[in-house]
Amino acid sequence: MAAVTPTRGSASRHRIEPTVMQALRSPRLLTREVLAGLVVALALIPEAIAFSIIAGVDPRVGLFSSFIMAVAIAFLGGRPAMITAATGAIALVIAPVAREYGMDYFIATVLLGGLIQIVLALLGVAKLMRFIPRSVMVGFVNALAILIFTSQFPQLIGVPWLVYPLVAVGLLVMYLMPRITKVIPAPLVAIVLLTAAVVVFAWNVPNVGDQGELPESLPALFIPNVPLTFETLQILAPYALAMAVVGLLESLMTAKLVDDITDTHSRKTREALGQGAANVLSGAFGGMGGCAMIGQTMINVKASGARTRISTFLAGVFLLVLVLALGDVVAIIPMAALVAVMILVSIATFDWHSIRWNTLKRMPKSETAVMLITVIATVWTHNLAVGVILGVIAAMIMFARRVAHFVSVTRTVNPYSATAHYAVDGELFFASSNDLTTQFEYVDDPGTVIIDMSRSHVWDASTVAALDAIVTKYENHGKTVTIQGLNDTAAEFHGRLTGNLGAGH
Repeated sequence: MAAVTPTRGSASRHRIEPTVMQALRSPRLLTREVLAGLVVALALIPEAIAFSIIAGVDPRVGLFSSFIMAVAIAFLGGRPAMITAATGAIALVIAPVAREYGMDYFIATVLLGGLIQIVLALLGVAKLMRFIPRSVMVGFVNALAILIFTSQFPQLIGVPWLVYPLVAVGLLVMYLMPRITKVIPAPLVAIVLLTAAVVVFAWNVPNVGDQGELPESLPALFIPNVPLTFETLQILAPYALAMAVVGLLESLMTAKLVDDITDTHSRKTREALGQGAANVLSGAFGGMGGCAMIGQTMINVKASGARTRISTFLAGVFLLVLVLALGDVVAIIPMAALVAVMILVSIATFDWHSIRWNTLKRMPKSETAVMLITVIATVWTHNLAVGVILGVIAAMIMFARRVAHFVSVTRTVNPYSATAHYAVDGELFFASSNDLTTQFEYVDDPGTVIIDMSRSHVWDASTVAALDAIVTKYENHGKTVTIQGLNDTAAEFHGRLTGNLGAGH
């Protein structure tokens, strides 16, 4: 007799191990989480500064935002070990506000964007993730890997020649280190060794200190001075809505990616709520807002092996400690070390299996096309939301075209009973039902026509309109039509709409 495995309940399905308590009780796990948080903090500093420059605000704004959001999401988010901080995607969306209206309007946009994210989360927008097909997800991952890699170009062009061997050595260290031990994250070892080499030999190469001024005090509460009028809302709303959508999309896609990597299932609605709350807190302390960071998340989860909220929380804490208490030390870290880390992340993020010849041969051309559309759109626009939305639209169109060809109509005539019998097979919706009216012999059929729908299903009003048109055409020829075999749902739907759509009348 076969054994029956009980279905896991909702609570156990969302329980991700190791938990925070398990990590705190295990010196090995705790060490891994602490070191992972440190590596992520080091990688966050130049990124936060660079994104602040993109947004057109002081570098300290991005650093404070990254600290606040990382700490907040560690408590509020639904996906443990995922890193949330200031991001380039959000910076690009809201940069025009800082440039055209000033800092107060900029912070007000961040606050409004966070509130919109909370509303969208309460409306269940996270559940829409199920409609993103795998080909779009693969394209999203590959596009992110390409963007992470190409974002390192400014640090590799027009720099001293010593940068190139330093990057190469950093990559070599991170490749060999896991073969020796996995206790200490390989990226941390690479950063320490390269920094030590640059200091000992006094090499003149770009470092973190060259990227911008580091803060010297804690963030303070910031209340934007903007008039509470409808005109202000008209200015802020388009940017805030775009920020909310882009932030949620990138965060939920990243959460799904981490779910796949760790073979766990996280709470997407809670993650969406957490992202909104973190953005509100960021704006309240003068931060620029952000969302989940794919690069830093991959450093945390894949390169460093972190699995709990401890690493996310400590990434924010270490970031603040590093820039306030150890700013002088952080400033001398060579950018070559961080570039090596990000290149390794891009290599690890890319789905190499998706572009192997054997995979491409077996994969339907439509799936490959959707992946390429997602990659090209994302890389071309540097906007993950645009890439994913275009990818989903392309997938929908190709799916509709493919399914539309699965409908067939078989005609059988019984000369003794003067009856024509039509058997309809397949799913009927707007793409497949448009040609349905052409499949019947209106003039040549006998006086009684039976349309058997037992092997098909009516999905939309377009199909009901097509059936109405068929009935009307037969009635115009003085013939009787009977539609039979509809299941209960389709029959109720057809009965509610038939004769009320104007089709064929």
